[in-house]
Amino acid sequence: MPDLSAFPITRKWPATQPDRLQLYSLPTPNGVKVSIMLEEIGLPYEVHLVSFEKNDQLTPEFLSLSPNNKIPAILDPDGPGGKPLALFESGAILIYLAEKTGQLLPSDPAARYQAIQWLMFQMGGIGPMFGQLGFFAKFAGKDFEDKRPRDRYVAESRRLLGVLDKHLEGRQWIMGDDYGIADIATFPWIRNLIGFYGAGELVEFDNFTNVARVLQRFVERPAVIRGLDIPKRG
Repeated sequence: MPDLSAFPITRKWPATQPDRLQLYSLPTPNGVKVSIMLEEIGLPYEVHLVSFEKNDQLTPEFLSLSPNNKIPAILDPDGPGGKPLALFESGAILIYLAEKTGQLLPSDPAARYQAIQWLMFQMGGIGPMFGQLGFFAKFAGKDFEDKRPRDRYVAESRRLLGVLDKHLEGRQWIMGDDYGIADIATFPWIRNLIGFYGAGELVEFDNFTNVARVLQRFVERPAVIRGLDIPKRG
């Protein structure tokens, strides 16, 4: 049985199944990327809820694993060379899990880097821009009298959706016929934009028919349905 006691995070969230990958997360767009990935690849894991309401993300135990105090993070007892591996940043985790299992990332080098480029498109563009738009559309930002900050993020979000919509023309998924980590990274954010953030009208989402088409296919996948609710909020 693996010994994870050297990792301080296990003092706050003890591993009841230490032979399984440990996931520390919350069902946000970034968090569910990894739960969906784990459900898709069928790798056994144990999930731990990181409660923002309790400021769990700021505790020394969580920071010992994720120094940027962001979810998700993982602790894999069976990392490279059979040694435990701790990782934070959802994009890095997706690449790691894909390479560990040989799933959802092309083995062909050229296609692999093309998939990673779209993963980076989400990490560097869609995630940050949609998150800022969500602040101005749903949270405290909606009370600002000056709408220029909001409109800046609306315009950039529309532009990003346009890039993706054009790319998806004639394609089943971001990488064509093959579903993969770029889709897992991207579509939870789009779902959140028009759902939780309620910004569909702001970004004129109805204009992006290819994005809407692929989003519908995404949310119908059984692993996605399960992963979107993991971990359950306390």
